Amino acid sequence: MDAEIKKEILFDLGQSIEILKIREKSDVEKLRVLSDHAIEHVALYKNLDIISVTVLIYSIYKAFSCIDDKDYAALLKELEKAKSALERDEFGRYNRSIKILYEIIRRCSSQTKEHLQDVMHAARIKKGTALLTKGLSIGQAAGLMGLSNWDLQQYAAKTTALESGPVKFSAKNRMLSALKIFEVR
Repeated sequence: MDAEIKKEILFDLGQSIEILKIREKSDVEKLRVLSDHAIEHVALYKNLDIISVTVLIYSIYKAFSCIDDKDYAALLKELEKAKSALERDEFGRYNRSIKILYEIIRRCSSQTKEHLQDVMHAARIKKGTALLTKGLSIGQAAGLMGLSNWDLQQYAAKTTALESGPVKFSAKNRMLSALKIFEVR
């Protein structure tokens, strides 16, 4: 596992553990924020381990209200085991813990596959928005990411992505080029 990916996963697991240590109503919002943060990693790295942890966090966020106390304790314990195993580079134990975490979530919510689709869709939107900042049009960025223009436009309108395209030529140079093309003197 790449060191940068490991660092991101450890951060996400650590944050999840901190949020879940004491069960509070505000945990749902904190998990949503962490999930949004983790989705950016999916778009950036396109790594299966990051996708797995991101979907897990999103699934915990979505199923939070229906997790009973026994499963909640098991969830927290298994998150700690996964983090500890990853810190020691014990990937077999780490993977077993992730599998157990998914089983705990599935007991409460059968919608884990839908959560995966939601996370992947959100990651494609974020990556498409990044393409907008590189100078691509909404149509080009949406097409490359397999999105509709509407999906990308809805998200991009809420960010500064549409405003911050690169300026390669000044307005004066563009005007001079246009005048040359149309042979205007």
